[in-house]
Amino acid sequence: MNLLSNTIFSKDVVDLYAEEFKDVIQGLIDERLEARRKSATIGSTDVLDILINTSKEDPQAIHRNHIERLCLLYILHDLFIAGTDTTSNTFEWAMVEVMRKPYIMRKAKAELAEVIGQGKAIVEASVAHLPYLQCIAKETLRLHPPVPILLSKVDQDVEACGYFVPKDSQVLVHVLSIGRDPANWDDPLTFKPERFWDSKIDVRGQDFEIIPFGGGRRICPGIPLAMRTLSIMLGSLLNSFDWKAEGDIAPEDLDVEEKFGVSLARLRPLLAVPIPL
Repeated sequence: MNLLSNTIFSKDVVDLYAEEFKDVIQGLIDERLEARRKSATIGSTDVLDILINTSKEDPQAIHRNHIERLCLLYILHDLFIAGTDTTSNTFEWAMVEVMRKPYIMRKAKAELAEVIGQGKAIVEASVAHLPYLQCIAKETLRLHPPVPILLSKVDQDVEACGYFVPKDSQVLVHVLSIGRDPANWDDPLTFKPERFWDSKIDVRGQDFEIIPFGGGRRICPGIPLAMRTLSIMLGSLLNSFDWKAEGDIAPEDLDVEEKFGVSLARLRPLLAVPIPL
């Protein structure tokens, strides 16, 4: 089976959420227009303000329906495409790394059997009781961050490592290199979930040795969902089947070649064969 190399939503699901989001967007536009009618000054200028201003200046070029559609497209892209592509890629990396190290798979399956019961479904509440599975998820995010390069903006003049970075500079943060920095990590190119056992380092933007979701006010808001989804998907497959690579490839021969892009995907999709327990 090709493990989530492409995530596809049915048209009915997209249409359902599109209608709900459309109602939300219409409410936000009405609220903003009402606030502008009550006050001659605009407290803050964001994308919605710019679109409304443009609409007033040239109603033929852009009108309310255009604004609604643009906002809807942005929301659907961020929630459905950005959120699912990164999750599916990270999940695929986790499966590859677990399959390459049979001892990791055995430890994870033993934990699942003890806490959940072999072959039983994993629910969200169970994740907190599966520390080794969480270690696997964190190590996957360290070695294979969903987005290898993050974009940030400097809000004040900064001097770092002998360089002067002026205010309002756009800065590219190389998350991939940070997670593989030998100054911060022992044997950084080796997949070792045990490094997070009893470790206080987490992926939630407070520890700058590992920031797969970014940090600060622009940190990814989907961290809790991403961590639970990754753990549930990985745990469910490990607890329900044994796994081997298609073509009887030896575990240690599974490749980890990357296809560099906006998100960090495998160069070749993982083809894994489930074996009934």
